[in-house]
Amino acid sequence: MRKSGRAPDQLRAIEIIPNYLRHPEGSALVAFGDTRVIVTASVDEKVPPHLIGKGTGWVTAEYGMLPRATHTRSAREAARGRQQGRTLEIQRLIGRGLRACVELDRLGPLTIAIDCDVIQADGGTRTASITGAYVALALAIRKLRASGRIKKDPFVAQVAAVSVGVVDGKACLDLDYEEDSGAEVDMNIVATSEGALIEVQGTAEKRAFPRAMLDELVDLGLLGVERLAEEQRKALAP
Repeated sequence: MRKSGRAPDQLRAIEIIPNYLRHPEGSALVAFGDTRVIVTASVDEKVPPHLIGKGTGWVTAEYGMLPRATHTRSAREAARGRQQGRTLEIQRLIGRGLRACVELDRLGPLTIAIDCDVIQADGGTRTASITGAYVALALAIRKLRASGRIKKDPFVAQVAAVSVGVVDGKACLDLDYEEDSGAEVDMNIVATSEGALIEVQGTAEKRAFPRAMLDELVDLGLLGVERLAEEQRKALAP
């Protein structure tokens, strides 16, 4: 049993509230335990320069944290004049995960921009962002199809993400901050609801770990993604 009282294969309490904001084409508030992220999907009638004239669309993402999303206040990145490397890495991960679930040529010449703003952090902010971003993207595409701006359903997969790790020698699912900060192995799994992997980010924090542990962690992560996909479907139900 973990300090939180959860079983090793148990997710934190998950909540996804669709259409959380009034103005974006798609939005959601996603909570993984005490981690909370507001995600929006905005439609722009243009594409990046390298896609102009190619008849295809684009999905991109940005990520940020409020100054008091954590225990102490962090200066806004705008005040620093540049984004931190961690921020750039996370938003690229979110973008890659979402582009893997759509046929971009079915979007037509438009861009869907995903904004993930962490309002409270307790571990797993990037995985919560991806999981909520899929819902916001799906809501935006639903509106685009209803208006006739997209003719064919562009989705080829349902995508979610979850963290896994080795805590006190045991493989555990969906780490909170305390677990993550002391984990022997830390890993993020981005995958489809059908169990196909999109990205695996894993690091040994203390010592090398065997291949068998990698397989165990991936299997545990895919189990978590399957459960998160169920929560996404509930949020997107008519």
